Amino acid sequence: MPQFFSNKKLILLLASIILLVALIGLSMRDRDKLTWPEQLMKDSVGWVQSIFTKPADYVAGFFENVRDINRVYEENKRLKKQLDEYASLSVKVSELTLENEDLREQANIDETLREYKVRNALVIARSPEEWHQFLTIDKGQKDGIEKNMAVITNKGLIGKVKDVSQFSSTVQLISDIDRANRISAVVEGNDRAFGLIEGYQTEKKAIVMTKIPSDVEIKKGQIVATSGLGGTFPRGLVIGKIKKVTPDDYGLTQTALIEPAADLYDVDHVMVTERIAQTIGNEPEQVEEE
Repeated sequence: MPQFFSNKKLILLLASIILLVALIGLSMRDRDKLTWPEQLMKDSVGWVQSIFTKPADYVAGFFENVRDINRVYEENKRLKKQLDEYASLSVKVSELTLENEDLREQANIDETLREYKVRNALVIARSPEEWHQFLTIDKGQKDGIEKNMAVITNKGLIGKVKDVSQFSSTVQLISDIDRANRISAVVEGNDRAFGLIEGYQTEKKAIVMTKIPSDVEIKKGQIVATSGLGGTFPRGLVIGKIKKVTPDDYGLTQTALIEPAADLYDVDHVMVTERIAQTIGNEPEQVEEE
């Protein structure tokens, strides 16, 4: 026994273990206040953490600021480049506008196929059974509405006037699968390609454009608009963008699927267009938009 107590290291170890167990038991109890050793430990750890955290936050913030400055610099370069391109484009547009006006004055032309009047109308009826075919608007003959006038929204073409009564009209949508619902159209690009809008693929939600010449390269994303050659539609009403192009069975023409520019499902307000330029009687026969 005296030999046991003479071993000071062993006694110190046992005392430390007892003290540690006592502290653990004390810390596990529900208490309103921490003991002074716990407070001392927490304060010491918090002080050490603050010493290292502040410099670390400063360094991290410094590098984050450097990255922000670099992003702002790159964005500023990109915006300046776009601004320069916009200025150059504006000058070209102004020059072309003036040149076009001069040419029209020299040719004594006051009307173009692109000019049209607009009559605003409200959709007042739409049958669930014919949701993708027809809708009814609150404008009719008394408002100057006539059969085959193009009907658009602020995003693009949605159809044409099918029937007209005194105070309302029926609009046939371009999503109507009736193949007799044809519209003369053009694919805009360096080489313009003319064709016919005649049909709609419901499962793909795409307008069908046929009779596109096979020798014209059509790419995805090209804009399709009305050609103005059908006799009643103005030129340049946006129809949509090319989604897919396939050749016909004989390779003579191409067929394109077009994503509509306008929302054909949710339509509240529309605009009925009246083309100003009239078809000249002795012009070559054009495609009827019926």
